[in-house]
This record gives sequence, C-alpha cells and structure tokens, in this order.
Amino acid sequence: MEHHTTILLIEIGALLFGLGMLGRLGRRFGLSPIPLYLLAGLAFGQGGLVQLSASTEFTAVGAQIGVVLLLVMLGLEYSADELVGNLRSAAPAGLIDMLLNALPGAAFALLLGWDWKAALVLAGITWVSSSGVIAKVLGDLGRVGNRETPVILSVLVIEDLAMAFYLPLVTAVLAGLGLAGGLSTLSVAVVTVVAVLVVAIRYGGEISRFISVKDPEALLLSVLGLTLFIAGVAGELKVSEAVGAFLVGIAISGPVAHHATQMLTPLRDLFAAVFFVFFGLSTNPADIPPVLLPALGLAVLTMLTKVLTGYLAARRAGIALPGRIRTGLALMPRGEFSIVIAGLAVAYGVDARLAALATAYVLITVVTGPLLARLPDYTWFREIIRKRMAAQRATQKPLPSTE
Repeated sequence: MEHHTTILLIEIGALLFGLGMLGRLGRRFGLSPIPLYLLAGLAFGQGGLVQLSASTEFTAVGAQIGVVLLLVMLGLEYSADELVGNLRSAAPAGLIDMLLNALPGAAFALLLGWDWKAALVLAGITWVSSSGVIAKVLGDLGRVGNRETPVILSVLVIEDLAMAFYLPLVTAVLAGLGLAGGLSTLSVAVVTVVAVLVVAIRYGGEISRFISVKDPEALLLSVLGLTLFIAGVAGELKVSEAVGAFLVGIAISGPVAHHATQMLTPLRDLFAAVFFVFFGLSTNPADIPPVLLPALGLAVLTMLTKVLTGYLAARRAGIALPGRIRTGLALMPRGEFSIVIAGLAVAYGVDARLAALATAYVLITVVTGPLLARLPDYTWFREIIRKRMAAQRATQKPLPSTE
C-alpha cells in the first residue's frame, strides 16, 4: 500500500510539473495549452510511450472536478436574470444549432451503413460543443467580457440543457426500455432541471447571503462543497453535472460571486489541466488511424456548420462581423459530452467503430478548435475583416435626404 502511494505521488508530481512546463511553452508561442495537454495524455495513456498506472483514478476524479469548476466559474460571470434573457433571445439559435450540427452526424452514420441507433448517437456527438474547452479558451484569450460571449454562453447553455434531456432518452433507446421507459426517464430529467432553475432564479439572493465573504476559508469550502454536491446530485438524477455546476454559479451573485471567482481560479486551472490530460489518457493512439479520414471529413463539415451557427446567432443579437466570426470559431470544439455519448453507445453494443471515430473526431476538433479561435487576434486576419466591412458599407445605399 505504501509503495503504491509513493508511486502515485511520483506520477502525479511529474505529470503536474510537466503540464506546467507545457503550459509555459504554449504561452511563450502564443498558443492555448489545451492541445499540448491532450497530446501529453495520448503520450502517457493506453498504447502511449509510457503508461501511467497508479494515478489513473486520481486523473479520472480530477477530470470530473475540472469540468465542474470550469462550468461554475462560467456561471459566476452572469446573473439569473441575464441567463433567462439570454435563453429567451437565443432559443431560435439553439434550434438552428441542433439542425445544422446534429443532422450531419446522423446522415454520416447512415452513409457509413450503421443503423438508426448509431445515427442517433452520432447526431449527439456532432451536435454539442465542449463547454469545458470553450470556457478555458475564452479565459485564455481574454474574451470573457466580450460582447459576443453571452451569445456563446447562451448556445452552450441550451446545448447543456438539451443534453439533460437527450442523455436519458438515448440511454433508454439503447437499453431497449421502450417508449414508456424512455418517457419515464425523460420526465425525471425535466422535473430536475426545472426545479434547479427555479431555485437558482428565485432563491439565488438568499443563497448568496447565507455564504459569508468575511472568512475566505469558509467561503472557499462552502462554494466548492455546494458546487460539487449539486453537480453530483444532478449526475445521479441523470442530469448533466455541467448543468448543475453552471446553475450553482448562476445562483451565487454579488460580492460572494466576485470573491469566489478569485479564490476558485487557481483550482479551476489545476483541475482543468487534469481534465484535458485525462481525455488523452483515455484514448489509445492505435485506434485512431483506421477512422482518421472519415473523422477528419466529419470534423471539417461540422466545424463549418458550427461557425455558421455562431455567425447567425451573433448576427441575430446585433453583433458586428468580427464578433460573429469569433462566436463561430469559439463554438467548434467538441469534448466531454461527445465522449460520454460514445461511451453509452459502446456499453450497449452499438457498432464498435463508433468509439474510435468519436475519439478521433473529438481530438481533431478539440486540438484545431482552440488554435483556429485565435485567428481573429492576428493582424492579417483583422485586416481581411476590416476590408470586408468596408466593402459592405460601400455597397449600402445612402438614406435619401430629408432636406
């Protein structure tokens, strides 16, 4: 037992130190560290250069905590009133998002000769963006306060809430529970989400007043404990842990939210890095080459549809062309939900190739997405957008004179 503990400390220490060096290297070259963390996971996972054995359980739990912290921190940036307003205004964008990104996945599965269950699964994999990856990218690029960020957030929240209904439904379908079983599972998810929303919106002020900002230690433990507890309860009720964590952030407001953000930021950065490494650790590099070309084609198609989704959503919100492009590029990565959906399919005996395809697909989008999200920060790209905007203004007809 003691030997296992020492090996665990060695593996975790070496892993975290290596991640620190990779993060420093990435930022020196102006890159997000996310792709480097993922590649590190591939190198030290199953089939990699060196396999980490003792720290597997730690990284699995740390990855779950990382997603929860990423989402609660994102929720702390917005109030309940802003959430309701964004959801109402972004409902059409959510519908467009589903049509543009779920249908290509379903069609792709049918073209590969898979059955309708595989098509339903692949539709979910290509539909939902990675809230965890996108939250990290927005923070790395300093765009949390940008005008288009609420639009991005609205699309992500709608997707996460939709997953709260989709995951129980697809589980029932794959398990062969029939219509009655599927509706029963879905009903539990609907009641849970509505209840959490009511508590977050109506009693958020009371929750914030209950948590004192005068004692930093008590504040940290209270907010972190409440977040993990609600996320765990949401998961047990077959609702997304990410949705539960996000709603906790929404429910906390005022000075408590400000101080909680400052105190949770280092913890978020630590466990978010573990999350991205774990994602790579869970993937066997040998499974990727046979499905690489189909995955690449699907990734290119659905990354373009995500850009179109973001562009249309931002235009509807009255955001200018640069913000529309930033919105679309930010939405491209897929991640945690896609892997969860693929895992469900494999567990219930859907085509085994689906897992490898999903893994390669997610890796392509999660590696290239953060890199492409930086395009609007480059001078040459901004110049192209500026010329495009100037051309648009030149083609607009002047208003008739009233003199």
